[in-house]
Amino acid sequence: MYDAFIAAFIALFVIIDPIGIAPVFAGMTQGTTVAHQRKMAIKGTIIGTLILIFFALVGKPFLNSLGISMNALRVSGGLMLFIIALEMVFEKRTERKQEAADKLDEYFEDISVFPVALPLLAGPGAIATIMLLMTSYEHNFPAQAAVLVALAIVMLITLIVFFTAGKLMDLLGPTVNAVLTRLLGVILAALAAQYVLDGLKRTFMG
Repeated sequence: MYDAFIAAFIALFVIIDPIGIAPVFAGMTQGTTVAHQRKMAIKGTIIGTLILIFFALVGKPFLNSLGISMNALRVSGGLMLFIIALEMVFEKRTERKQEAADKLDEYFEDISVFPVALPLLAGPGAIATIMLLMTSYEHNFPAQAAVLVALAIVMLITLIVFFTAGKLMDLLGPTVNAVLTRLLGVILAALAAQYVLDGLKRTFMG
């Protein structure tokens, strides 16, 4: 159970990337009141968590009804994670999210559902990751519970980061933030490659 928690926490922390999302959230809520910022942070985090819990609990039956195997999800999820990892390493992901945030901020006051909950928190990569983690411990309910606890802790950390996004970015500075983003990208790339290898291995070797 402890191993399941550690693996889940690292995987979810890397893919949700609270540190990488912080400047995006700060940009989307720039110029608004502290109360509004906290409301968007709380609402967005809760919605994102509920979405991920839904896919964690019923994602596999949902995919089965569509005729999609878990091995297909492993490969496709791994490829998606690898693309995200490349964007993180080359700083394209934060740049693209910031541009989208600037555009959306002009038209939407409530940003909790979109883009905070979807796709910043509960994006395709996070959904694929939580489903893969749960199916990896199928019929091992204590380990699955550990995965959900890891998800809750990551989301709690994300909420705290949202609360302190502006001050945190000023404290870390652009250089430290860039280094952390690239480091997380390298770790995520390795994790993505492992997902693809596992999917291919289980497909062709049973």
